[in-house]
Amino acid sequence: MSRKKAYLVLADGSVLEGFSFGADSSCVGELVFTTNMCGYIETLTDPSYYGQIVIQTFPLIGNYGVIPSDFEGDCALKGYVVREYCETPSNFRSETTLDAFLKERGIPGIYGIDTRALTRRIREHGVINACITHSLPIDEETIRSFAVQNALAAVSCSSVQFFPCAQERFHVVLMDFGAKRNIIRELNERGCSVTAVPYDTTAETILSMNPDGVMLSNGPGDPSENTGVIQEIRKLFGTVPMFGICLGHQLAALAAGAETYKMKFGHRGANQPVHDRKDGRTYITTQNHGYAVEPDSLKGKGEVRLVNANDGSCEGIDYPDQKCFTVQFHPEACAGPKDTEFLFQRFIKLMEDSYAKR
Repeated sequence: MSRKKAYLVLADGSVLEGFSFGADSSCVGELVFTTNMCGYIETLTDPSYYGQIVIQTFPLIGNYGVIPSDFEGDCALKGYVVREYCETPSNFRSETTLDAFLKERGIPGIYGIDTRALTRRIREHGVINACITHSLPIDEETIRSFAVQNALAAVSCSSVQFFPCAQERFHVVLMDFGAKRNIIRELNERGCSVTAVPYDTTAETILSMNPDGVMLSNGPGDPSENTGVIQEIRKLFGTVPMFGICLGHQLAALAAGAETYKMKFGHRGANQPVHDRKDGRTYITTQNHGYAVEPDSLKGKGEVRLVNANDGSCEGIDYPDQKCFTVQFHPEACAGPKDTEFLFQRFIKLMEDSYAKR
């Protein structure tokens, strides 16, 4: 196999040399890493990676091919960085290769990079913009000036979509900020028909659908930029049971008057420990986020129940007076631990209790 040179250029001027796979094109994005040992299909199809170049720290990627039935959404990342990619996957479910998957979607990849050394660098200095290119030099100002913009408009559904279940107990409206498909699957399995609505749907429109509950989904970008969405969520507080995941967690906190901040390098992987202050248990969770809620800014409007056992950051908030709770991690994660799937049942219980009081 002939190998074509490719370069990963960082915003500080550093150049890492490797080889090209995927699309024969260039890209600029925010360089982030994920520590998953498996689940690269779910990573590649997670809309929360919109605008980002993703590093996989696990050294071999692509060995079980690409399985469309495992997709979580559309591929939204800008570029892909791996140590080694497998050209000949071995899996009876595989339908294509990683290289072909990226080519089909116009996403450039680079391999032959020391991904663990690169990850250590990001952990020390923080997230940095980067470019994957096949020729040098490149305008460094183009890299430095990149910012993820209009993220929700890019990944949300463009029209209302309905996902029925066989024996409907509840009707849930899903505010789609880049929702992973398994959120819908988890709700369907628990007797919830789901109506997914675009990110900019008004509270009045949502309430006119007579939902038993509202789900605030995961998604990409800086949560504080979504001022219109935050206003609509504020209108929903207390009117209907709500459950927020990842970006939905952050947007709910902003709607309650709290603040968010950008983390040094975020949490992306399937081994993040989360401690429950209420029952004393610690769960292993899957996460993918670069922003977090500043807990002190809640000022009594919500109760921080869950915290990250590594760095103490906010991982979950209860709003007992508003019929709402949110988590920063992904209880629906397929390629990850199942420790926190029970949170969907907690949402069901919240809807049951609310229905009983009508």
